[in-house]
Amino acid sequence: MRWGGNNRRAMAVALLVTAAAHAELVDKVAAVVNRDIIPLSEVNAKAAMELSRTQGEPDGKKRNELRQQILMKALDQLIGERLLDQQAKDLNVEVSEAQIDAGIDDVKKQNKIDGEQFEKLLLNEGYTLASYRAFMKKHMARMTLINLKVRAKVKVSDEDVKAEYARYAKAESDDVEVHVRHLLVQLPAGASPAQVEDARKKAAGLAAEARAPGVDFAKLARAKSEGASKDEGGDLGFFRRGVMVPEFEKVAFNAPLGTISDPVRTSLGWHVLKIEEKRALPAKGFEEMKEALREQLFRAQLEKFSEQYVQELRGQAVIALKM
Repeated sequence: MRWGGNNRRAMAVALLVTAAAHAELVDKVAAVVNRDIIPLSEVNAKAAMELSRTQGEPDGKKRNELRQQILMKALDQLIGERLLDQQAKDLNVEVSEAQIDAGIDDVKKQNKIDGEQFEKLLLNEGYTLASYRAFMKKHMARMTLINLKVRAKVKVSDEDVKAEYARYAKAESDDVEVHVRHLLVQLPAGASPAQVEDARKKAAGLAAEARAPGVDFAKLARAKSEGASKDEGGDLGFFRRGVMVPEFEKVAFNAPLGTISDPVRTSLGWHVLKIEEKRALPAKGFEEMKEALREQLFRAQLEKFSEQYVQELRGQAVIALKM
C-alpha cells in the first residue's frame, strides 16, 4: 500500500502526539528552576530510600502525608542543587577529568578499596562508572563555587575549639559504644517496591525466628544472613556513634541490651540487629581532639553559610513548583 505525502505527515503527527502523551505519563515535571526542568522521576530517585521506610506505616493517610513530606524535602534539595549548577555554569566553573580522577582516587583511599571493589560499590548504589563520574563533576563544581563564594566567611578561633571540646567532653562522658550482631537481607540496586517489601517480610521472618527461645543468633546469621559478616555470625564488634549510617545507629544505641530489632532499612537492604553489649567511653584529651573539632566547626559554619548562599540564589530565581 502506498502512502501519499499528507498521509505520511498525518501519521508522523499522530506518532509524535502519542510519544508526547507517553512521555507525560512516564515522567511528569516536578519543578522548573529558571531554565531547567526537574522531572518527577529524579525526585522519586532522590527520595527512594526514605520512601521505602514508609511502607511499614499501616495508616494510609499518615503514610501518604509522610511520602509527600519526603518528596517535598527531596525536591527542595534538588532545587538548591540546580541553582548551584546554574551559577557554576554562569561563572564558568570548570572541573577537569584529572580532578575527577583525583576525587575518585580519594574515595577509594578513604574506603580502602581497589578499582574492582569500587565498581561493585557503585553498582550497589545504583551508579555506573560513567554516571558516577558525571555526579562527581557536578559535585566538585558545586564545591568549587561554594569555596569561591562562601569559604572566606568561615572563621574558627582557638576559643571556639576549646568551647567545643568542653561540650564534647561532657557529652562523651555520658556516651557508650555498642557491640552488635546483625542479619542482612540484601537488595539489588534500583529494587522495585515489590522487591523491597518481599525483602522486608523475609527480614521480619528472620527477626521472629531469632526471638524464638533457645535460638543462637550467631548460628542463625551464619546460616541465613547475606551480609559480609555472616561467617563471623554477623558480628560487627564494638563501634561508636558516627561510624554506621544513622538509621542503623538509631536502633543500635537506643535499643535495650539483648534486643532483637525489627527490620531496619539501609542502602544494602534490611538488617535485623541484636544488641550484645554496651560500655562507657572515656573522653579523648584536648590535644588529640582539637584538629578534628576544628574541622567539625569549620564544616558546620561552611554548611550554614552555604545554605544562606543558596537562599540568596533562590531569591533571585524564578521557581515554579508543579507537585
